This record gives sequence, structure tokens and C-alpha cells, in this order.
Amino acid sequence: MKLFKIAFALVAVAAPILLKAQSPIGGFMQGKGKGNVVLSYNAESYTDVYLVPEKVAGVPVFNKVKTNSFSLFTTVGITNKLDVQLNVPYIKSTGEASQQVLTNLNYQNERSGLQDVSVYLKYNPINKRIGKGNLAFIGSIGLQAPIGDYRADEGLQSIIAIGNRATQFNTFILTQYKMDNGVFFNGNLGYSLRSNDVPGAFISELKAGYAGKKFYTDVFAASQLSGEGTDILKEGFDGVFPKTKVNYNKIGLNLYVPIKSGFGLAGGFSSVVGGRNNGASTGGYGALIYSF
Repeated sequence: MKLFKIAFALVAVAAPILLKAQSPIGGFMQGKGKGNVVLSYNAESYTDVYLVPEKVAGVPVFNKVKTNSFSLFTTVGITNKLDVQLNVPYIKSTGEASQQVLTNLNYQNERSGLQDVSVYLKYNPINKRIGKGNLAFIGSIGLQAPIGDYRADEGLQSIIAIGNRATQFNTFILTQYKMDNGVFFNGNLGYSLRSNDVPGAFISELKAGYAGKKFYTDVFAASQLSGEGTDILKEGFDGVFPKTKVNYNKIGLNLYVPIKSGFGLAGGFSSVVGGRNNGASTGGYGALIYSF
């Protein structure tokens, strides 16, 4: 079913692209020679920050942070069991610091540019018929690396940096049970190894959804648990934000509706509901998808 093949492309555009994204892989394979091209727009903002030991009202220096991004994502099936996917985002991050603060600190209210390119291989070695559905096991490896000339070492200015300038090697294991009536359930666990003293992190996601003839939808809960790192404005913090320990808990939903001739529209919403050293962001996205 074409909706199944389109569905997993949403994970690449359904959430903010910085450190709070969903898992980059989903439970549906494309099939040999088939795939998707996705153009998406994402917007999120936050005024509260999860610091240690509690949530704080107001973003230091910048008061509020808004992030807008455009992304080009494509995926194609190399074989029936092997997919490759590519994602390139352009990001604009904006603060609301007063002119007096900007002048005193010699800061700016905006950072923008290309962020990181990511390439993933995704392999589906096992499919097993169980009851009235199919149980699938999928593994994935991916590389994410900076392609823009953005900076992440500008002290408190880096609160609105568009990335952490770390090269990441990511691995994921996913299990999905898809019922004949279109209902499915996913469990996803991965680890992200990062360069430049950026703490590595475990990334997990639980998802439930429906893929039918007329629409696709899902709800998800995602989380990240970082390894060793510093806490913002606490002992050991040297002003380099990429070195901080970033945890989050996020919930959200995605929706896709086909239009005509392989084209469809997608949209969704997500919110960070807990975390450490990151913003309590809320946002949404829209996307145009072409399936071939």
C-alpha cells in the first residue's frame, strides 16, 4: 500500500530539526526502485527552559526563541529490504533580546544557514506473519555531518545556534507490528555517537498509528537521554553549549493525505513536555510529498 511507503518519510520532517527530533527511521520499507521526495516547512518556539533543577520562565538573554526550517528529504528503495535516505535542512533561529542587551553584549537576534546533511541506510532482514498482521525487525545506520559554516562556540549567543557542529554516527533498531486493518505499533531504540565533546545519547520512540486507503496518522512519544555532560550555568559549564547534557521527552502527532498523481500533503504537531538543558518548545510542520 502506497501510504505505508510514504508514512515513514514523515519522521524526517515531523519534528524540529535541532536536538529534539523524532527517530529518523520508521517501520515501512519503500520497495525496490520506489521512494519519496519531501519538501517541508517547520516552525517551533519556546519561552521556558528546562534547566537544573527546575523549569525556568524566560530564555536567558533572548527571552524567546523561534526556529523556522526548510528541509529537502528523499528516500529510495535499493532493494525490497534496503533503503537509503538523505536529508538537508536550512534553519533560521531568532531571539527576542532587547536592543540594549544586544548592544551591551555585542550579540545578534538571528542565526541562519544550512545545518547538517544526514544519510541513512535502513535494512529489513526479518518479516514474520503473526495472527492478523506482520511483525518486522529493522536496523539502520546513519551519518550526520555539518555542511554549513554556522558556529556553536559563541558563548550565550549560541543559545540561538542552529546546530552543535558535531559529526554523528547513529544506529537504530526498530520493531513494528502492522495489522491487516492498517493499525500499527512501533518501538524504536538507538544510540548517537557524537564528536567535538558533544555527549552521546540514547534515543527512543514509541508510536501507534493507522495507514489506510484515504489517510495516514500516528501519535508518538520520543525521548533522548544524554551521557556525561555539563549543565547550563552550573559548575563545570564553560559557556560551550554543545557540551551540555541534553535530555528531552516529547509527544506529537502526524497526518498524511494523498492528493493526486503521487502527490500528498502532510502536517503535524509536537511539544517537549520534559527535559534538561533545552527549551520547552512547541511547534508544527507542513510538507508536500511526491511518491514514485
